[in-house]
Amino acid sequence: MKNVTDSFVSLGYWPFAGSFGFNTDILATNPINLTVVLGVLIFFGKGVLSDLLDNRKQRILNTIRNSEELRGGAIEQLEKARARLRKVEMEANEFRVNGYSEIEREKWNLINSTYKTLEQLENYKNETIHFEQQSAINEVRQQVFQQALEGALGTLNSCLNNELHLRTISANIGMFGTMKEIID
Repeated sequence: MKNVTDSFVSLGYWPFAGSFGFNTDILATNPINLTVVLGVLIFFGKGVLSDLLDNRKQRILNTIRNSEELRGGAIEQLEKARARLRKVEMEANEFRVNGYSEIEREKWNLINSTYKTLEQLENYKNETIHFEQQSAINEVRQQVFQQALEGALGTLNSCLNNELHLRTISANIGMFGTMKEIID
């Protein structure tokens, strides 16, 4: 590598023979070289650069178009979602109102049912008390009747003799006979 560099450096010391040579003055050669390189790039690279820029422009336009389409679709979906949200909110409000109404209705139904149940229990209590009173009254009547009957039988047995007893039986039989004739 050093030999190649040395050969270029040694070329700089050659005298100009006339038409061709290397100019080693960097400040003088750089603008010329840059102009030549830029001219070649512009001449040959103009079509390639133009195609690259056109392709890039088309990709950017396609991306913008796709983005606009996606944006439009997103806006449409957003509107649909908002409409669904409004609908769901209205339904939720209806359910809430209906729910409160249903709760109130159930509350009043429960209160009425409880009131009716309490009324029935009160009626059952009163009927039970009345039945127990009647049962107690009937039991007392039976006991009083039993005692009165026993007392009457005791009195009759002590007061009656056989003759009086036979006359009482005959009178009762006559009374039953008369009653039978009236019924027939």
